[in-house]
Amino acid sequence: MKKLSILFLLLMSNQIFAQKAKLIWADEFEKDGLPNPKNWSYNVGDHGWGNQELQFYSEARLENARVEDGKLIIEAKKDSNYPKGYTSARLVTKGKAFWKYGYIEVKAKLPTGRGTWPAIWMLAEENKFGGWPANGEIDIMEHVGFDPGKVHGTVHTEAFNHKIGTQKGGFRMVPEFNTEFHVYSIEWNKEKIDFYIDNKLYFTFEKSSDNYKEWPFDEPFHLILNIAVGGGWGGQQGVDPTIWPQKMEIDYVRVYNKKNFE
Repeated sequence: MKKLSILFLLLMSNQIFAQKAKLIWADEFEKDGLPNPKNWSYNVGDHGWGNQELQFYSEARLENARVEDGKLIIEAKKDSNYPKGYTSARLVTKGKAFWKYGYIEVKAKLPTGRGTWPAIWMLAEENKFGGWPANGEIDIMEHVGFDPGKVHGTVHTEAFNHKIGTQKGGFRMVPEFNTEFHVYSIEWNKEKIDFYIDNKLYFTFEKSSDNYKEWPFDEPFHLILNIAVGGGWGGQQGVDPTIWPQKMEIDYVRVYNKKNFE
């Protein structure tokens, strides 16, 4: 009987261990200065980024992207030295870290004001299906300043995207979006993508076909963090010239092989 009890306990402990999520990548932003170049690179320029955005995304510029006091700060600023009048930063893990499936969470405090457009999102690591939107896009968090507190989670594919009015997404109201940190996350597997805010599920995108036009999400994706200024969505009601600078503060980014069991 004693041997059976020990065997049962061993089986149970192995089952619990098997269920435990494994941390596979993280940035806790512990060293002040520029973001860790082993983890992050930059998209650079002011060509509008497909959305008529106004900012110039800079590279390795502390005014726009820095780590201080244990937080990553992405800061959008007015700057008359640039043709469209604004600078910001767009950090990417492309070529450095990318994942196929997993649980991705980012703890962040968002900017506020008309014309701000912060995002935590993902794009395909490789151009397998012919560019956007065919390669897919996963928007873990988007917020536009003219609609304060309404935080969106969205996917874009060739079949489902905002250019043709078929995008798939959900939202949740977060009244303290700019005064408190919240955890924005997805759990992504071969069948679906679940979207969470503070561990509360608010949208699920389910695989409906093996066709890449509907589900291109069986490929590796990398992470992007940025604040856009204006643009086709963020600038729908104009840009308030009096609110700048504006910051997105990020406490951590963590990637697990799956969602933690509660």
